[in-house]
Amino acid sequence: MTPPIYLDYNATTPLDPGVREAMRPFLEEVWGNPSSVHQVGRRARALLDDARDRAASLLKCKPSEVIFTSGGTESASLALCGTARLLQSKGRHLVTSAVEHDAVLHTCRYLARKEGFDLTVLPVDASGRVDPATLRQALRPDTILVSIMAANNEIGTLQPVAELGAICREHGVRFHTDAVQWFGKEPVASVHQFNADLVSICAHKFHGPKGAGALFIRSPLLPDPILFGGGQENERRAGTENLAAIAGLVAAMERFVPDPVFSRSQLEPLGNRLKAMAGAMEGVHYVGAGERGLANTVSFVVEGTDSIALLAGLDLEGVCASSGSACSAGSVEPSHVVAALGYPPELANALVRFSLGRETRPEDINHVLEVFPEVVTRARPRPSRRDASD
Repeated sequence: MTPPIYLDYNATTPLDPGVREAMRPFLEEVWGNPSSVHQVGRRARALLDDARDRAASLLKCKPSEVIFTSGGTESASLALCGTARLLQSKGRHLVTSAVEHDAVLHTCRYLARKEGFDLTVLPVDASGRVDPATLRQALRPDTILVSIMAANNEIGTLQPVAELGAICREHGVRFHTDAVQWFGKEPVASVHQFNADLVSICAHKFHGPKGAGALFIRSPLLPDPILFGGGQENERRAGTENLAAIAGLVAAMERFVPDPVFSRSQLEPLGNRLKAMAGAMEGVHYVGAGERGLANTVSFVVEGTDSIALLAGLDLEGVCASSGSACSAGSVEPSHVVAALGYPPELANALVRFSLGRETRPEDINHVLEVFPEVVTRARPRPSRRDASD
């Protein structure tokens, strides 16, 4: 059986063999609880501390500023809920953008709906970017926290995070960026390049294991915990640390972050071929920021059909693609990102995202170019005989 052509790397990536080997000792030998005081626990604690030191060395921050989590969603929830609750005596105004991942949008809306915070959702331009001037205008004396993503998961737009973060710092407002789609795809010289107080990271987006992530928290900020129990992770995240997952996260960071595993020089020419295909097809529109976007991400909206029909048709042709976020329990819903760009609901419901990776070959793109026009034709409803006669 011919293996499928996988073009959904923004959803998840295969576990790298070298990362798997780095995790193996923690699955077979180092099984102790890092909080135990005996020698088995102390060995686990020493290796946990070593992993934190290595992550901090790569990020160029203090080890105490690295909190290990279960992934991007937990990191975002801790950053947003923990910081908002910590600072609520100073103000209750939060700011985010209309194109954030649901892990951020839903958390902000929860805080507004259930805990009495006031939320401003910033608009974006036609490419999905937040105008820094719009953020500056939105800030108020009671603004305590802003959350704007670094790179968009659905259409690949890169936000001017350093500039946005500088504006927040100028006004004494804490800034969080969801950098889940940035790490492994765009250069990271230092976590401080984002000008952020909080930065979310997720391992399985760059060939690490699922269930592993980190949150950078610039000291002396200490968000309130959202999990309670033991005093693990500098008392920010209760629960026995998942050493195997942490080892995989750090190994993937060391292998694939300094020199991004998603090579722009390799992937941009392949993505440009997909963009050209969209430009040549009637009723198919590229959605994104062009050169100001992730090189691996190419998204279209298609007139006269919907994402379900398109993705099913591609799957039948052996191509794995997505309609955007993969975090909705397998559901395919209208894209809030496309809607935020000003497209009508029927097109927000007809998004196809191809996200390429290191295993993507030119012949894979050749296959997509060959089958996609027919997939679109089949996905569009055929006119009835009565329509044809009219």
